[in-house]
Amino acid sequence: MTEHEVKLLTRALLEWGGPAHCSDQLAVGMGFAGARDLFDQCQRLRKALGEDALLGAADWARTLLATEIVFVSDLAGSGVEWSTTTGHDDAATIRMLRVIQRKLARTVSPYYGKRPSE
Repeated sequence: MTEHEVKLLTRALLEWGGPAHCSDQLAVGMGFAGARDLFDQCQRLRKALGEDALLGAADWARTLLATEIVFVSDLAGSGVEWSTTTGHDDAATIRMLRVIQRKLARTVSPYYGKRPSE
């Protein structure tokens, strides 16, 4: 991952502690134990990304899915407020997100259509 890609993922994970609204059910679907665990794990994942620590496939899958949802969803995520709350342009974000998805495709492929969990 490039520095810019890591910054995007890190910022997206931070949104879950701010403008995004996550239910326990959605958090579980994303591979977390519940909304509280999502907040706690997002903090851990942000730290790991910042330290360039090794992440397992499940952590990468949760990071990617949490980023996709928080960016796009206006019901649960930042949605239309994304550019306001993050400073990232929507068009640039989707282009970078597509690059990240391609880079992570092989790593996260065991979780396609499944709940990311250890």
